[in-house]
Amino acid sequence: MKELIVATTNQGKVKEIQAMLKDLNIEVKSLKDVYDDVPDIVEDGKTFKENALIKAKYVADDLHKIVLADDSGIEIDAFGKLPGIYSARFLGKDTPYPIINQAIIDAIEGKERTCRFVCALALCIPDQEPILIQETFEGEIHDHIAGVNGFGYDPIFYFPPCQKTSAEMTLEEKNKYSHRAKALKKLYTILKEL
Repeated sequence: MKELIVATTNQGKVKEIQAMLKDLNIEVKSLKDVYDDVPDIVEDGKTFKENALIKAKYVADDLHKIVLADDSGIEIDAFGKLPGIYSARFLGKDTPYPIINQAIIDAIEGKERTCRFVCALALCIPDQEPILIQETFEGEIHDHIAGVNGFGYDPIFYFPPCQKTSAEMTLEEKNKYSHRAKALKKLYTILKEL
C-alpha cells in the first residue's frame, strides 16, 4: 500500500481526502500521524496555490515522502474576496467558527451574497516537479447558520442547486460538488496513473 501524507492537522480535510481516494489502496496520513511535534509551517504565499505548495514542499523535503497539501478558504465578493487566503485566521486565529460565521452573516446584510470556496492542491513527489490543481465551489452566504456536517464556513455556505448549506449536505453530495472534491477528482486521475 502506498502512503500519502496530507500536510494538515484538520481531520475534516483528511476524512474528505480518504473518502475520495479510498479505492486507490493509498494509506492517507495527517501530520499528526507522522510527527511527534507537528512543525509550524509559515504560509506566507499570496495565493492559495502558493500556500499549498509551501506546505507540501516543506513536508516532502523534510520526510522525503509523497505529500499532498491543500490550501482552501472562502472568497466573499462583497468583502473584496476576503477572507480568501486568510480564511483560517479571519477575525483571529483562535476565534471559533460560530462567532466568525455569525459576524459574516451580520456584516453581509443588504449586500451581494455571492461567494465561493477555493481549493488548491499541491502534490510533491520526491525528484519530480510539483503538481498544482485549483478548483472552486460557487454559492452564496446563507442568512443563518445551518447544518452540522463539515467544518469552518460550511454552515453559512449555501449551495442553491441542492437548496442547502454545505454543512447540511451529505458526504456524497459534498463529494459530487465541492471545491475539494473537484480538485481531488483531478488528483485521483493523476495518482491512478502514478
